[in-house]
Amino acid sequence: MPEDRPTLPPVRLHSDAELARDALAAPLFARAVKLARWASPDTRVGAGGELVEEQLPAAAAELGLGLADGVEDDEDAAAYASEAWRTAVDTGLVDITDPEDPEAEGALGTAAPGEALALLAGGSPQDILALWLEAFETAFADATAPVLDDLGALLGDDGELDFDALDWDPQQEADFLEGVLGNLYLLTVADGGAGEGPVPLPALAASMIVPDDMGEPTDDVLEQVSDAMMRLDDQFRVLEPVGLVEYTPVDEALMAEEGEEPVPSDGRLDEEDVARYGMVRLTPLGLYGVRARMLEAGVDAPAVGDLADKGADVLLDAVGLFPELAVRAEIEQWLARRETDRAARELLDAARGADDGGPLRRLRCQQALSLAGEAAEPAVRERLDDPELGGLARVWLVEQGRAQVPAPPEEMVFWLAIDTIAAQLDVADESPELHELVAGLTGQHEGFFDKAWRVEHPATAEVLEAVGRLHPEKKAAKEARKAAFKARSRA
Repeated sequence: MPEDRPTLPPVRLHSDAELARDALAAPLFARAVKLARWASPDTRVGAGGELVEEQLPAAAAELGLGLADGVEDDEDAAAYASEAWRTAVDTGLVDITDPEDPEAEGALGTAAPGEALALLAGGSPQDILALWLEAFETAFADATAPVLDDLGALLGDDGELDFDALDWDPQQEADFLEGVLGNLYLLTVADGGAGEGPVPLPALAASMIVPDDMGEPTDDVLEQVSDAMMRLDDQFRVLEPVGLVEYTPVDEALMAEEGEEPVPSDGRLDEEDVARYGMVRLTPLGLYGVRARMLEAGVDAPAVGDLADKGADVLLDAVGLFPELAVRAEIEQWLARRETDRAARELLDAARGADDGGPLRRLRCQQALSLAGEAAEPAVRERLDDPELGGLARVWLVEQGRAQVPAPPEEMVFWLAIDTIAAQLDVADESPELHELVAGLTGQHEGFFDKAWRVEHPATAEVLEAVGRLHPEKKAAKEARKAAFKARSRA
């Protein structure tokens, strides 16, 4: 059976143009752009490129922040402006000029629109997305920064921050949030995108805390989940303005109701109240951003369309274990770039082979030919006498309602049955559907097991052993196990 399996299902991304529009509309990025256009030689910045305090009111006024943005007072407005300015600097939308004499007391630098700003009007969607990814990096760093609730308690005798007193491990914080975003990504792309609804925050926190083999969570584990929830609540509030997620925060009233314990003591949530505990989902832009981070980290995170310019051999191997919706989408994009008759011949050539991955390639080839339609018929008929493809060709012609389909020789019938079950063992995970398939294929032919063990197929013994496990009838299962033993002895 194939061993090279993708670590994640393929994601169906929006087009670069759509994602670029989403990036430009993200509140934090839009504010950064607005401040970059506002910057001038009169703009004064500190040693780290930050706006000096006297400039913050003007920056906030430029942004036109109000209650709709979550701004309740001048201090909030200044914080939003400062955050947007830092994003503009980090993405290159603003250039900082150091003071002529950096050593001079109170020396200030100046700012001006950066070269990256021109890319927003004259660059490609990919240019805009590259800038947005830098904004995402800034937001991620902010989300994993320590929470400084009591600065006074963290100041050392010298007046400097005592970072050891923070009990903060930057790498551990980053790894935890990476893991959370990875789990959220997986939930979103699972089953071909069927999991695109919002995820309850307690479930997401529990996915990082509760061991898979744990039954009823202990009080200690529930407390850890609660702590993780509240940290994630803070982090998603930071990540939402950059356009990464859509987030419904934890209802602050729960703190009072639960005695500052947001997870119920029994670990269960009332479905009617689940939204009060926080709900989060990745946006299409968020899927793009998290995948980009995964790829940079060396994670195999495929996207539908990645294979459109690859050969048929690469296509059939890669889509082998994709979810069914993703298989169809990937094959459709591959076929769209090719003339059908030529594509069908490529697929059939790539489907051959006695290696472990052969059965699954042939299954995906048959699916691809079904999507190709009647134009594939000449190429399919050429393979009627092929020992490996003749059965597949006949099945395809019958399914397409074609006339003059020759009856297969008995040897081909049994070979196709073994090949079909071998392919399904890879994708069906011993599901009820696979049990039905096994019973159906073996029941079509009297004395199936007396002949099946002789089939010249590399997976014969393995398939018969699987039939011995899966067949719903005890007598047939026993016959399958005997046949598997004969096949092993014969080999």
